[in-house]
Amino acid sequence: MNKKTKTNKPKIELLSPAGDFRSLIAAVEAGADAVYFGLQDFNMRDAARNFKISDLTKMRKFCNLTSGKKVKMYLTLNTIVYDNELKQIENVIKKAKGKIDAIICWDLSVIQLCRKYKIPFHISTQASVSNLSSAEFYKKLGAERIILARELNLNQIKEISKIIDVEIFIHGAMCVSVSGRCFASQFLHCKSANRGQCRHPCRKAYKVIDDEGNELTVENSRIFSAKDLCTLPFIEKLKKAGVVAFKIEGRNREPEYVSAVTKVYRKALDKKLSKEEIKTGLEELEKVYNREFSSGFYLKTPTSDDFTKYEHGSGKQTKKFIATVNHYWKKIGVAAIFMNADKLKLEDEIIVSGKTTFFQTKVKDMEINHKKIQEALKGQQVALKLPLCREGDEVYLVIEKK
Repeated sequence: MNKKTKTNKPKIELLSPAGDFRSLIAAVEAGADAVYFGLQDFNMRDAARNFKISDLTKMRKFCNLTSGKKVKMYLTLNTIVYDNELKQIENVIKKAKGKIDAIICWDLSVIQLCRKYKIPFHISTQASVSNLSSAEFYKKLGAERIILARELNLNQIKEISKIIDVEIFIHGAMCVSVSGRCFASQFLHCKSANRGQCRHPCRKAYKVIDDEGNELTVENSRIFSAKDLCTLPFIEKLKKAGVVAFKIEGRNREPEYVSAVTKVYRKALDKKLSKEEIKTGLEELEKVYNREFSSGFYLKTPTSDDFTKYEHGSGKQTKKFIATVNHYWKKIGVAAIFMNADKLKLEDEIIVSGKTTFFQTKVKDMEINHKKIQEALKGQQVALKLPLCREGDEVYLVIEKK
């Protein structure tokens, strides 16, 4: 087999999910080198808000200008494709050309269209590439990169990375089925996971009953529900695996999740973390949505300990809507917000979120009628020093779960 030629060791790319504009902003401002996203058709996260073709120019402008570096954009077209959809998907690819950096796909019809229109393509994890021969096949087709099957260990990854650029997941949801090739949602709800419509029946609690009606009591009734992947404790081992891109899962998750996880792994990629820094990073990851953590297949084959007891997540923080932005004075960086509910105190952590806004910050000062206050109550209009936001944006109070 032909070996991949290497000169200087490339910087590992940090790739973050973007399910909508808020998550895109969160990813870029948290330090992502690239984002991956879907349009309203043909992607594996049909339930995400996703984007329109007409959004691509605006997205590209934001990714090019906001962070001071060019953040790459990867379009996912990685579902099963039927005959009656080929013209539609070709139209999508034609319109996307020049506005994206690559297409993530695996269906050979989409690969052929990428070749036809000379658009770089990466092979999706849906292809379940797990050996050198398969990697060589896609390389000969013209693939620039392969997102490997999640069932590989570090030694297997190192071997495949010698012949083609590879990308791996480093954090987020894990599927109990082989790289997401699951039919449970289709059988139970007529919603195919392979069309991006998974309803996650694996995350529910189950009873084990035989054909005579005997019921088996199991310690953890969520027998199909895998913990989330978390590689932070052994990130240095992954850095040495020859991988060119680290991918964060989560196009269905909230922008605060995207922001927090991207920040933690950005720091881990930029330097070697101390034990104390890894501990702090894990604490940050535990605050946002998670279903407990596992090392996946990287270090060993998962066991019963890698199944979670949680159905809806175990994040240590949540958020509560409290206010709306009524006005923003850009020159002085001050927002007028109306308190719709609850109360707001100095040093409270807040999230400001809108169609094209997302940031999380602490309240450092507040005023009513130019007089400084310590606390704002429901029904009051209060002035806050805030980063750029817009009229109609929503303000959420970050709350520690008890």
